[in-house]
Amino acid sequence: MSHNTVDTTEGGTPAATPPAATPRPGYGRLLRTPGAWTFLLPGFAARQPFAMLTIGIVLLVQHTTGSYGSAGAVAAVTGVSMAVFAPQGGKLADRFGQRAVLVPGVLLHTASVAALIVLALAGAPLWALFLAAVPTGASVPQIGPMVRSRWAALLGGSPSGSGSGPDSRSGSGPGSRPRGDASLLPTAAAFESVTDEFTFVIGPVLATALCTGVHPAAGLIAEAVLTLAGGLLFAAQRGTQPKTGRHGEGGSAEPRVSALSVPGVRVLAISFLGIGSVFGGMQVSLTAFSEEIGNPGVNGLLYGVFAAGNMLAGIVCGAVAWKIGPRRRLVVGYAGLTLAASALWAVHSVPLLAGLGLLVGLCIAPALITGYTLVESLVPASARTEAFTWLTGAVALGQAAAVTVAGQLADVHGASAGFLVPLVGTALALVTLIALRSRLAPKASGLVAARGMSHRLPVTVD
Repeated sequence: MSHNTVDTTEGGTPAATPPAATPRPGYGRLLRTPGAWTFLLPGFAARQPFAMLTIGIVLLVQHTTGSYGSAGAVAAVTGVSMAVFAPQGGKLADRFGQRAVLVPGVLLHTASVAALIVLALAGAPLWALFLAAVPTGASVPQIGPMVRSRWAALLGGSPSGSGSGPDSRSGSGPGSRPRGDASLLPTAAAFESVTDEFTFVIGPVLATALCTGVHPAAGLIAEAVLTLAGGLLFAAQRGTQPKTGRHGEGGSAEPRVSALSVPGVRVLAISFLGIGSVFGGMQVSLTAFSEEIGNPGVNGLLYGVFAAGNMLAGIVCGAVAWKIGPRRRLVVGYAGLTLAASALWAVHSVPLLAGLGLLVGLCIAPALITGYTLVESLVPASARTEAFTWLTGAVALGQAAAVTVAGQLADVHGASAGFLVPLVGTALALVTLIALRSRLAPKASGLVAARGMSHRLPVTVD
């Protein structure tokens, strides 16, 4: 199974065989990669708001209107707007560079969130909140996909399209730098998924604590400040910014490819709607449940336990050298997620709901990590950021639909009805994966799998 690495070594020598044959490198070795911390720290601050935005909107609008349905609808407009515009931002970042997209984006986002806060506190009509929600969602910075692309460029998988040939180690042009160990690419993919989950441990808890303990708008204010500061700091790290898709390693033009033209990416995007339904349904339903029992503060604890399970499972998944293919893992992961979500509606005590929420969280990370692994093997490097943003946008869209439906159900039938949303969303995603599983296989032609961030050997046997 080491034949892929032989093709990517200079002269076809077996020098690259040992990294492929040895166990997965550890997180510590990855984090010692020169230049990594220059984008990891500001990137973490800048991606944190993604986990705070929806719950911050729900808590503020519910406070000012008294309706979970209205709160969910405003949050849904934000999510739909992000799902529509995020892939376009990813495409522009691939073509013109991340800084060119980030700087105006974070400024627009900060201004839009400020407008949304002012309108909500002023008791503006719902349509006005919808108008403010559109640019708020459209301008959410796609830091996660951008960090993944930086890891690929830093470790040797150039996103501008040269792949892992000998030239990819040296770099060229302004800001070129020695490339790291390409065998760390799978570890980087897992690390980024764990980081995403960690933001969902901290973000909702922080936003809830600020909204309930300081002021209903405090969560969104913190979200805007983190976006502005973290986004600008991240954009300032030019040394690790990937080359743009307008030219390859040697300066030659590269054919433009749309990530959404790949059938497997479309299937993954649909399946990620189910993951979004879990995030959105849990946020609204846990909030409504906490209100029902007269203890709003427990909402942050319950969601934190749910997100902690997500993060812990991600850490484990990143450390396991899987012997079964990612397509099979994805189906199994969604089956487990559907099964865990099926009992949420029937639980009415805090300890039981916390335990079940932990179980649901444990099932999310494997599905997310495996999905990112697959999409990286399906698309060419020049469309990598766009592909990541399609999945991120799908999660946001699923979350938007979930907060709307769960909010309406919670208003009319109580929190228990809202917990049906994650069940339905994951069940539909599971059916889609089973029916269209064959479309997730990478094409035999080309070496896309060898160039993706998740250069995982099981892709060749599934």
